[in-house]
Amino acid sequence: MKKEVIRKAYKQKRRELTENQRINFQENIYQQIYSLDISKVKNVHLFLSLTKFNEIDTKPIIAFFRSKKKKIVVSKCNFENNSLSHFYLEGNTLLELNKFGVPEPVSAEQVSEDELDIIFVPMYVSDKKNYRVGYGKGFYDRFLSNCKKEAKFIGLNFFKPIDQIEDVNEFDIALHQVIYPK
Repeated sequence: MKKEVIRKAYKQKRRELTENQRINFQENIYQQIYSLDISKVKNVHLFLSLTKFNEIDTKPIIAFFRSKKKKIVVSKCNFENNSLSHFYLEGNTLLELNKFGVPEPVSAEQVSEDELDIIFVPMYVSDKKNYRVGYGKGFYDRFLSNCKKEAKFIGLNFFKPIDQIEDVNEFDIALHQVIYPK
């Protein structure tokens, strides 16, 4: 299947998850994250969840990494060139919703991509080669292409990988790992 068909199908599948399914799936995902080796990790990039899209709730993940003394980094969108800039998310960082309802940091310290050790990536679904179907604007592929080679890209997803995304292109970045409910 092609990305647009996959995107539509998995957007619907995500909408159809019951609250109990989402809670159980999230708990399974959290446990996998909590077991990662983070001994050499300093900066963790996370997305701030959009409840209107039934995304995985990242608040418990943020709390976990903070409890382990890791710095949390979140992004701000530039819609003119579909790029992301990155900022430390401190306990007192003010967040403001952008035009699409995504919470973004205001007046926070900026962080370079080459300082990030783990990047958690949102998606609808991935394939068995760890390519992903996201929201379709290329924000994350542009972002990941600028990260240091040692950085680990981890997708978070409610669904097991599909066999193949037919229209993967040279700009798509494969993830190192995809975490989904086992």
